[in-house]
Amino acid sequence: MSRTTRHMQCSPEDVFDVLSDGWVYATWVVGAARIREVDRDWPAAGAQIHHSVGLWPLLLSDTTVVERVDAPREMQLRVRAWPAGEGRVVIRCVPSAQGGTEVTMEERGTSGPAALVPAQVQDVALHLRNTEALRRLSYLAESRARRDDDTGGHGGVARVRKPPEAP
Repeated sequence: MSRTTRHMQCSPEDVFDVLSDGWVYATWVVGAARIREVDRDWPAAGAQIHHSVGLWPLLLSDTTVVERVDAPREMQLRVRAWPAGEGRVVIRCVPSAQGGTEVTMEERGTSGPAALVPAQVQDVALHLRNTEALRRLSYLAESRARRDDDTGGHGGVARVRKPPEAP
């Protein structure tokens, strides 16, 4: 199983804000070319993102399914990218003692040709791909956190606002 970790300067909630937006999936997932549809209940267990993989004009339609979610700590996905096969991805978000979040992505091929690739080869290829995926996810989550901080949004921190005083 490939395991890749990246420290992000934002909260686990900021990371899950991105993970919960299925329409940006192709922005951070390396290999996903476009999103065709996102189930209304994404990211609930059983919900799907219908995406295409590959490079235009050679695109294949497939899906990613949420198998388990414990926001903002963990999400487990079954990813399909046939003809390569299927895989399982687990994304974990742990608050860091230094501030921010340690985000770990674990992935392995579970069926099809991907599962036949020796584990050592899978690990190297997946680690390279997931290093870039976590870099992209970090850009999105950190920029949303900064935007929320600038506009008074949560930025990973619950803000209590006093109601305006009556005239």
